Amino acid sequence: MAEDDVRTAKERGWRELDAIDAALARGDIDREGWHARALALIEEPYLAATTPQGGSGHSGDAARWEQARRLVLDAVTGPGTFLDVGCANGLLMESVAAWSGGGLEPYGVEISARLADLARWRLPRWADRIWTANADGFDPGRRFTYVRTGLDYVPAPRAPAYVAGLLRLLEPGGRLVVGTFNEERGKDRLAAAVAGWGLEVSGRSSREHRRPELAYKAFWVDAPQP
Repeated sequence: MAEDDVRTAKERGWRELDAIDAALARGDIDREGWHARALALIEEPYLAATTPQGGSGHSGDAARWEQARRLVLDAVTGPGTFLDVGCANGLLMESVAAWSGGGLEPYGVEISARLADLARWRLPRWADRIWTANADGFDPGRRFTYVRTGLDYVPAPRAPAYVAGLLRLLEPGGRLVVGTFNEERGKDRLAAAVAGWGLEVSGRSSREHRRPELAYKAFWVDAPQP
């Protein structure tokens, strides 16, 4: 079906994730089981990837990676620290540091110990900035200027509490960036959902996607000023 084709372009592995969500809803697994099954979908493919982009879940080359990911910098208004949640092999950490001309100091957190080890191996100068942890409830004992995440890193019913937890990791006046993700042009369902939780979406950005009906998107929520 065409609708399924679009969803596949938006979210690879959505059928498997739907099955995991259904198992959680039935009570067959708990949240820990959800994370274990979700991780099992991506860990081996990421580790087996033959390109840095593949090791961060992107199927394209370096140019397509930049097209799909660089828009997170549209949320950046100045220098500071940047925590990449779900950092995988560390490529986005490396990229934002380069794209910002050194203005961003990258940090990462990754639920997979093997992927976190790979990131430390690839980026030895930042090895002590990469934590192995589930970002849901993560407390590194410090705060950041920018935190980037996806909302599909937790079960959908958990997302509001997850976002609230990440907002607590921000410095006063810091910014939580959601993205990048694929979504239909002219539709802002994900941003609208976050606004529906009582949060103000303070900005958003998009880029051309290789499929004309879709766009790469990001949006952000600001922490209160002191």
